[in-house]
Amino acid sequence: MSNIASFTIRRIASSVRPNVAASRSQARLFSGATVPADLEHFTSGWNFEDIDEFNKPGSWQIGTFNKISEKGLARFPSSLYNIKPIENKSGKPHAILLRSHKLQEEEVDECVRAIARCGAGTNNVPVARMTELGIPVFNTPGANANAVKELILCGMLLGSRRIVDGVNHMKDLGSKGLAKERVEKDKSMFGGQELKGKTVAVVGLGHIGAATARDAATLGMTVTGYDPGLSIASALKLPKNINLCDSIASAVSSADYISINIPYVKGEGGTHGIIGKDVISNFKCGAVLLNFARGELVDSEEMKNHLDNNNGRYITDFPDDELWDHKNSVILPHLGASTEEAEDSAAAMAAETIQEYLESGSIRNSVNFPSVNLPERAEGTIRISVVNKNQPGVLASITECFAKHSMNITSQINHSRGDIAYNVLDIEPGSEVAIKDLQSTLTMMDGILSSRIVFGTPGAGYARNIDGQYWV
Repeated sequence: MSNIASFTIRRIASSVRPNVAASRSQARLFSGATVPADLEHFTSGWNFEDIDEFNKPGSWQIGTFNKISEKGLARFPSSLYNIKPIENKSGKPHAILLRSHKLQEEEVDECVRAIARCGAGTNNVPVARMTELGIPVFNTPGANANAVKELILCGMLLGSRRIVDGVNHMKDLGSKGLAKERVEKDKSMFGGQELKGKTVAVVGLGHIGAATARDAATLGMTVTGYDPGLSIASALKLPKNINLCDSIASAVSSADYISINIPYVKGEGGTHGIIGKDVISNFKCGAVLLNFARGELVDSEEMKNHLDNNNGRYITDFPDDELWDHKNSVILPHLGASTEEAEDSAAAMAAETIQEYLESGSIRNSVNFPSVNLPERAEGTIRISVVNKNQPGVLASITECFAKHSMNITSQINHSRGDIAYNVLDIEPGSEVAIKDLQSTLTMMDGILSSRIVFGTPGAGYARNIDGQYWV
């Protein structure tokens, strides 16, 4: 069990501007333009000219890698978002959406505020480096759960009935004109077993694992499971008679089928090769391993030994140099989430989380930032978010900076996750305030990675501290 521990708004108004009740001299700061009526709630304490620069016409720029579902991308309002593929490492997107593209750091421009992968795994994104840069990475947990679960159920049948061998045999007979003659005689070569009454061990009981356990039970199977981090939401989806075990070895020891549904985590205490000798030695003779999670979770040499000596089966949609041509393995293309419905769902979820973050500052489904559910911003305030290193003294410095600029903090949220902290402050002025001066001072303080004025022109108001240099 030592290495399993790692198993581990409303939209803000798009164009907030200052008080139209101000004098004509103040209104002239808008270069003679009439101040819109939706700005009446602002007080005269704001620096009008400064705020106006944050409210010029604009749109959010979304860059995409791979082909992203059009239905999912339609969640971005066309009036506020401009979506373009990123080609030849060009373009200046405010956020990136991708599927399988292996993202390189040099493809992440300084103006990128967020990255979302349309899928659960984020192995193709340099998450650790993005965390160091203060960029949240989002995924879409559960969006492809049904598609993967259905493929797991298919894998059980492929592992029990020699279906692939039978198909290939019939093709061979057909090419010789012998199919009709031999079909009944040769069927005994591909006998198998039924799923009903058999036992399946589900290792990892998140969205996919819980769905697999539930549907396996409806097929009349006995279900055992293991997940040290089982959530309440997933637990409520499990079949009533599931036998929850205290180790992987215990869960698999009685199983005819074993489905692994855990994340791949590199490094010490991670999950690389977690299905190794200690686990595989507990497999029953003939046990079928179903791996639609990650290829690196399975020790291929130990799995080959099981296939050679115990008439076991290995069904996966990840390539394997050791097992691809083994008579007892079925290696599929990576089809887990490759359904139209799953791609639509994942893209829609990714679009929604990016939209929430850019427009309001809220965070959900991030793999490296804390979850933050923000209330609606009060009238007369401006929202500022700050990403900083999670180290002592930074929070005090942030609040002190606002005090020095005569800004009253009406609401403040500070959440942290690992080495990163995320602050969101709704502020109102005590005297005329220059937002640019505040942001410059704030961003360049020790421990600050970036700051953002969450109002006004889409894309404006973002600043970063890049190796001691102010970027805006």
